Amino acid sequence: MWTVIYIAPTARIAESIQKKLTEEGFLVQVRPISLSKQQFEILVPSGELEEVQEVLNGILHS
Repeated sequence: MWTVIYIAPTARIAESIQKKLTEEGFLVQVRPISLSKQQFEILVPSGELEEVQEVLNGILHS
């Protein structure tokens, strides 16, 4: 099962986070929330949630 870990405000930010998490070895999906809002959900397998959250915190605070 896939779990949303972050909602990115732009496609560029979503792609950047996806790239960094993929480089760390995680499976990542990105999907638009709606056509009217340019926001994107970043999803990971629920089994990797805790590990991904630690890495994501490092990415967001760097």
